[in-house]
Amino acid sequence: MKKTIMNFAIAGLISGLILTSCSSPSEKVDKQQENVVKQEEKVTEAKDDLEKARQENRAEIENFRKESAEKIEANNKKIAELKASIEKDKKAVKADYIKKLNELEKKNKELKIKLDEYKEEGKDNWEKFKTQFNSDIDTIGDEFKKLTNNKK
Repeated sequence: MKKTIMNFAIAGLISGLILTSCSSPSEKVDKQQENVVKQEEKVTEAKDDLEKARQENRAEIENFRKESAEKIEANNKKIAELKASIEKDKKAVKADYIKKLNELEKKNKELKIKLDEYKEEGKDNWEKFKTQFNSDIDTIGDEFKKLTNNKK
């Protein structure tokens, strides 16, 4: 009899432990809802970060455009000044000089168009564009220096 009571007590204890350790379906649903809410918060945060990065990139592009437009305008002024200064030169020298200035003016206009037509295509493409554009602007600046040095 003692053995039977002891077996029933152990069986009851084990059954109680099993029942209390199992989650009810409503608890599982609650946990799933919590997980969904956490995931939605992460997605919202990621969207906010992405939008912030896009805004920063747009601001950088606009700043670069402004600075580059100023450089292009400065190049235009140099071209105008150099064209005005060659009026006194000999015809043979003058024709060659004007030809070179016209080439520089054309390159400068092409850069302006390239800058105006650039569309935002991601950070990597932006960096490539910016590097190439700066290289082209520097090349024009170097050509100005060569042209003015040759004139002297």
